[in-house]
Amino acid sequence: MERTTCCVVGGGPAGMVLALLLARAGVAVTVLEKHGDFLRDFRGDTVHPSTLALLEDLGLAERFGRLPQRRVQTVQLPLGPDRSLVTVGNIGALRGTYNYIAMVPQWDLLDLLVDEAGREPSFSLRMNTEATAFLMERDEVPPGRAEPRVRGRIAGVRYRTSDGRTGELRATLTVACDGRDSLARSLPELGLRESACPMDAWWFRLPRQENDPHGLVGGVGDRFVSAMIDRGDYWQCAALIPKGTDGRRRAAGLDRFMDEFTAAVPWLADRVHTLGSWDDVKLLDVRLDRLRRWHRPGLLCIGDAAHAMSPVFGIGINLAVEDAVAAARHLVEPLRGGTVDLRTIHRIQRRRLPTTVATQALQCFAHRNVIAPVLSGRPAFGDAKRARRLSEFVTRSRWLNRVPAYFLAYGALRERPPAASMR
Repeated sequence: MERTTCCVVGGGPAGMVLALLLARAGVAVTVLEKHGDFLRDFRGDTVHPSTLALLEDLGLAERFGRLPQRRVQTVQLPLGPDRSLVTVGNIGALRGTYNYIAMVPQWDLLDLLVDEAGREPSFSLRMNTEATAFLMERDEVPPGRAEPRVRGRIAGVRYRTSDGRTGELRATLTVACDGRDSLARSLPELGLRESACPMDAWWFRLPRQENDPHGLVGGVGDRFVSAMIDRGDYWQCAALIPKGTDGRRRAAGLDRFMDEFTAAVPWLADRVHTLGSWDDVKLLDVRLDRLRRWHRPGLLCIGDAAHAMSPVFGIGINLAVEDAVAAARHLVEPLRGGTVDLRTIHRIQRRRLPTTVATQALQCFAHRNVIAPVLSGRPAFGDAKRARRLSEFVTRSRWLNRVPAYFLAYGALRERPPAASMR
C-alpha cells in the first residue's frame, strides 16, 4: 500500500496546476492520469488573461510565450436580426499586459506544467493509471454517540494501470479533477444540479490557408451555429446542432451538412472535401451542471468534476484553473501539517461557487436567448426588432463591452496562488 499527502485524480489543467502549486510549496502530491499522453483533439484550448497572469506569477510567462498560439481579443454572438455577429466583449479594451485570449493546444500547456512540476522532488505523475474506486475508512463512533462523527472518510483510491496491474494509494486528501464523468460523481451524497442544454456540438478539422481570417471566427447556418478556431495550419471547427439530433442529421448525409456549412461560411467551400466520412466528425454531448456539494471528508472536487460547463465563451478551462489556484491557497498549510478538516475544504467551495453560478447563469442566458432560437430557425431573443435594438445598444456602449470582457477574462473573483508557489 502506497502513500502520498495529496492524490490528484486527473491530469488536465486543473489537476496539473494544483499539483504544480502544491509541489512547489513542498507538499507531496501524486497525479494519476489514465491516458498515456495528452494528445487528444477537441479539448479546451482557450487560455484567458486570468491564466496568463497566473503563468507570469509562476515565472512561466516566457516559456508559455514560445508555444505556438493565436490571440483573440473580441467575443462575438449572432445577435443581429440577420444573425450577423455582434461584439459583446472587447478584451482588447482592458488595461494591462494580458488583454487577449491565447489559443494554445491544451497538450502544449499540460506538457509545460508537467515539465515544471517535474523539477520538484515532491511531485509524481503516473500516466496510464486510472482511479477505479475510493478507499473508505471505517466509520468511527465516539463514546456516548449513537452515530459516527465521520461517515466513510475517503482515504485515497484504488487504481489500475494500462497493463492490468492494480494497487492502492492512500492520501491525506484526494482531489477529483477527472472531468464531468468523474469517479466522484458516483457518490450520491454530493448531489447534482443540471440545467437544460439546447445543443450538442460537432468537432472537425479543415485546412487553413494564409489568406484566411485570423483568430476566432463564427457563422450561422440552417439550425446550427459554427465557430472556427485558428490553429495555424488548420481550423478547429465546431458546429452547434439541436440537442439529440446527431443521428438524424448524420442519416441525412455528410454532403448535405457540408452544403449547409459552406452556405454559412462560404470562404471554406474550397476545402470541405477533406472531410472523408462522418468518422472525421466527433460528437460532444454538451452538459451544464454542478455538484451541490463539492466535498466530503477526505475528498474535494474541482473543475469539470465539480461543474461541467457549456462550450459557450470557451471558459471551462479557466474556471478549472482558478478552482485549482483557490484550492492550493487554502490547502498548502493544512497539508503541510498533515491533516485537512472538512471546514477547510468547504471554504474552497464557498469561495468558488459564486463565480461558477454566475458563469453558468450567463451561459444559460446565451442558450435561452441566442443559441436555442437560432437552432430552431427563429431570431435571437425571439424578435428581430428587439435583437436589432439590443445589438446596436451593445455595440455603442463601452461599458457593456468592457464588463462582459472583464468577467470573461478574470471571472467574478481573481485568484492568487500561495506565496510559497510563486517564482
